[in-house]
Amino acid sequence: MLSAESKTVASVATSVVAAAASTICCAGPLVAVMLGFSGAGLAAAFEPWRPVFVGATIFGLGYGHWTMRREEQRACVPGTLCASPRARRWLSRTLWTATALAIPLLLFPWWSGFVLN
Repeated sequence: MLSAESKTVASVATSVVAAAASTICCAGPLVAVMLGFSGAGLAAAFEPWRPVFVGATIFGLGYGHWTMRREEQRACVPGTLCASPRARRWLSRTLWTATALAIPLLLFPWWSGFVLN
């Protein structure tokens, strides 16, 4: 059984990985073209998986925020991860950074038409 601090770190890590993975199908081809790579079509192969990536991202970020909020409301045992203000700030900032990066990337198909046309 995982401890509460392990679950918190795991949920934040899962959220960050899911947010990064969701960019493969959406912004991946555009970034590759902007960097001059000709294999950008390879990233387009991930387009059918977009709903899976988007769902995993939303679930991961939601679970990460839920876990962080739940841990804030619990009493912490001294010496554990949740008792360290520095570790809590780092986890919170990492989760919010991943969320801030994921939102425009998840919405890329809708706003890219305005920017690229």
